Amino acid sequence: MDEKKMPRRERKDAPAEDYLEGRNAVSEAIKSGRTLDKVFVAAGETDRALSRLAALAREAGAAVVQVDRRRLDQMSATGAHQGIIAQAAAHSYVSLEDILENAKSRGEAPLIILCDELTDPNNLGAILRTAECAGAHGVVIPKRRSVGLTAVVAKTSAGAVEHMPVARVSNLVGAMEQLKKAGVWIYGTDAAGKTDLYHADLKGPAAIVIGSEGYGMSRLVAERCDVLLSIPMKGKINSLNAASAAAVMLYEAVRQRL
Repeated sequence: MDEKKMPRRERKDAPAEDYLEGRNAVSEAIKSGRTLDKVFVAAGETDRALSRLAALAREAGAAVVQVDRRRLDQMSATGAHQGIIAQAAAHSYVSLEDILENAKSRGEAPLIILCDELTDPNNLGAILRTAECAGAHGVVIPKRRSVGLTAVVAKTSAGAVEHMPVARVSNLVGAMEQLKKAGVWIYGTDAAGKTDLYHADLKGPAAIVIGSEGYGMSRLVAERCDVLLSIPMKGKINSLNAASAAAVMLYEAVRQRL
């Protein structure tokens, strides 16, 4: 199919949220059974791994279209498409109840990440990747003033977006109250926290709040936390970025739960 004859909806004005970019993201989407409408592959590529991935997509029912690599560059939101972009509906979200049920079905105390107005898709993608690797049961994001599950998030997560349940809630404070009623303790991350994370009990039901990149946790969210935790800082810089803070907190929980 010639790219000049591609329907308008497949061109650059299609929403970035419809695109999954990169080999890991597309491969994990196929493995998880996600429906892909079309898969665009760089024409003239002799890479066997890319050819096998295109064949898998075709077997899964997707229409595989070869396009010029410059066309992929124009479609790409990440700038790192690795020769393949899949078009699909935006990833579906789950409910907070689904996340709690996920923990229950695994016979584990809930371990959840709450993101308070993160706007950097690279941070959210990295958090999803770490959360999946750490065995967390879900990630919660607010609908407003927060990045959603975009193509950049999917790419940065290296496929974790296909496996990590994400709930998108109207009100993060309301979600915190719902979790408290379910017996989950809420731990906020704050440089001014009086308890450092190594003296916190993260073995039980726990939700860890990660604040926004520029301002940390909002006042209302911080007030609703059961405990404010700090991460010890030994260098001259006194803070970590959101994704790094989430990784430190998650793996301290993993250590305690071993």
